[in-house]
Amino acid sequence: MEIEEKIMFKEEVAQRYQQIQDEICRGLEIADGKGKFEEEIWNREGGGGGRTRIMQNGAIIEKGGVNFSAVHGKLPEAVKKAFNVTEDDFFATGVSIVIHPNHPLVPIIHMNIRYFELNENTRWFGGGIDLTPHYVFENDARFFHHKLKQACDDFSAEFYTKFKAHADDYFYIKHREETRGIGGIFYDRLKPENTNLSWTEILDFSINVGETFLPIYTELIDRNRDKEFSALQKEWQYQRRSRYVEFNLVYDSGTKFGLETNGRIESILMSLPPQANWGYNIHPEEGTDEHKTLQFLKKGINWV
Repeated sequence: MEIEEKIMFKEEVAQRYQQIQDEICRGLEIADGKGKFEEEIWNREGGGGGRTRIMQNGAIIEKGGVNFSAVHGKLPEAVKKAFNVTEDDFFATGVSIVIHPNHPLVPIIHMNIRYFELNENTRWFGGGIDLTPHYVFENDARFFHHKLKQACDDFSAEFYTKFKAHADDYFYIKHREETRGIGGIFYDRLKPENTNLSWTEILDFSINVGETFLPIYTELIDRNRDKEFSALQKEWQYQRRSRYVEFNLVYDSGTKFGLETNGRIESILMSLPPQANWGYNIHPEEGTDEHKTLQFLKKGINWV
């Protein structure tokens, strides 16, 4: 790819990601019915910046972030070592979303789509969507995975199975021996050599994943928002949120990359819920909905 063409490609990726951010924010405001996103434009010392959009205290969304960034500059030594590269100048752009609902029967959802490059030989797309229900409803889980499989099958019959297994492995809390939720799809370092797709087709796949987010989550909100819930279910929600916090602070590669590249701390940690509880030695009784949910927090469940 020629230098001018490469620059145009980077600009196209960033522009289309911004459009995804705009569409999702509009759709979530409609779905919530009350909350509005507040936008903060920020610049990164060293190069680039982004648009952080946060909704707080909505009708359903207690705290949600839909962030866009496009940053560039010198890659820190620790990241160069992790990537096993010698080049300094990097470019990274993406959209990152985490939604924490106030209703314990509406799930937490996360999406990330991103593009990273150092040079012609070191560049790739990554991302995915995963769902973290406080209570696992099997019909909702099947719907969620079916929609992700459709998004993958539009580009490759192999993508869903491969990326679903990757999500199971990635969103795993090793010290708890449980998955963060019911998984989804997760992919990294996609390029023509390992996908049989062109760079433009991989970008189209990334956008397709982004466009899948809104219809999935608005459906899950509508299915559950009017259900009554108890104080016990609310307490369980806070308990499950604590697992989300543990994963993001201990294992999440996006959090680590943001911190190591001097990213904006408020944007990086917007993924954390407004409240989470760490009860001591919590073990739900067999037969309860809470105990049933724990049985689904394992790898390898076939939801489709």
